[in-house]
Amino acid sequence: MKHFFHRISIKIAHLAGTPYAFIAASIGVIIWLIVGPYYHFSNTWMIAISTISDVIIFLMVFSIQNTQNRDSKAIQLKLNELIAVDKKARDSFIGLESLTDEELSDLDGEFQKLLDELDVKSPLHRMIHGSIKREKAKRPSFYQQAENIVDHIIKSVEDS
Repeated sequence: MKHFFHRISIKIAHLAGTPYAFIAASIGVIIWLIVGPYYHFSNTWMIAISTISDVIIFLMVFSIQNTQNRDSKAIQLKLNELIAVDKKARDSFIGLESLTDEELSDLDGEFQKLLDELDVKSPLHRMIHGSIKREKAKRPSFYQQAENIVDHIIKSVEDS
């Protein structure tokens, strides 16, 4: 079953990313619009396109996610191989994908310090790290956002 799903997912993901898939979907929508007057633009006519598109999207999510998971795993394995063979690379970086967001953020901070210590003058590096810092400063953390939402809900309930 896994092998069959694997093969089908690869084919579906490949076909979904082609111009032909876009053209076929566009033709389907055009046909749906053309038959609208015949069905007097009824609820059934509306539900038909909604149901068809929902079913297609529902199935595509699983197929594309399967392909994405496999591709991501392959990339991680390739990177792990590169880390393992490079004597300068840190072996502790193998498996970084399992770290939490906070741990990855700490690691990013470590690289920023390393970049500062190396006094890299590359404008691109400075620009990228500057952009990341500014963006992080603008956004409250996920947990802070969650706390704000919960506080807002509790306040709304208390006020009613």
